[in-house]
Amino acid sequence: MNNRRSVLVSAGASGIGRRIAEAFDTIGDSVHVFDVSPDRLDELRQARPGIHCHRADASRDTELAAVFEALVRLEGKLDVLVNNVGISGPAAAVDRIDPADWDRTIAVDLNANFYCTRRAVPLLKGAGGGSIINIASTAGLYGCPLRSPYVAAKWALVGLTKTWAMELGPSGIRVNALCPGSVNGPRIDGVIERDAQERGMTPAAIRDVYLQQTSLGVFVEGEDVARMAVFLASDGGRYVSGQAIAIDGNTESLANWLDKAPVEDAR
Repeated sequence: MNNRRSVLVSAGASGIGRRIAEAFDTIGDSVHVFDVSPDRLDELRQARPGIHCHRADASRDTELAAVFEALVRLEGKLDVLVNNVGISGPAAAVDRIDPADWDRTIAVDLNANFYCTRRAVPLLKGAGGGSIINIASTAGLYGCPLRSPYVAAKWALVGLTKTWAMELGPSGIRVNALCPGSVNGPRIDGVIERDAQERGMTPAAIRDVYLQQTSLGVFVEGEDVARMAVFLASDGGRYVSGQAIAIDGNTESLANWLDKAPVEDAR
């Protein structure tokens, strides 16, 4: 049986998930990812042939069965689970959110993480313990205007992190949440574009306000999140559990940004 750690990353074929999968692969772990996008999985296979890629929609519990069957067949165990799956959801005032968009965001950002964890826990217990890392958001620590479904899911994920840490600690399983701020990449670009449309402002003005929300005035990189995930799963993080750790340049607020918006950029 393989003595390397076995790592599973949901939605691991692009963005933060891919950075995390690559980081664990680089240090020699046996990494499995699953993702809903065949094209992104193909790109990852070509770039990182050592990573095991599986096609599944995490918001459909039945589709995860094949992923875990393959994991057990190839590894016989699981040491690290990274619940990374998530979508940004709509950027709209609460009275303008389509219930279908609400349901889809909750299904992916909350339900999918529960589905994956419930299947992973028996394997983690069988390995004698391990680490669960939930990718939440600073939106799970603050309110955030125009992002009701996303915020609801991320607050719930932080709450589940605390609950699972209590529940699974006696089995030697540590559970933590990483809470990134704005992460450079196509996803935040889309959020900014939709936010700009909703508010009647330019994307450049919205981006500037986002930057002003943090003490360091930065967007973080996927690699920053990946390095923290590797640490939490290492011996260095062996006593860290039940924590929601922000990686965001110190968010000061997500609520008062309208006061900071440059008037000249409003339309």
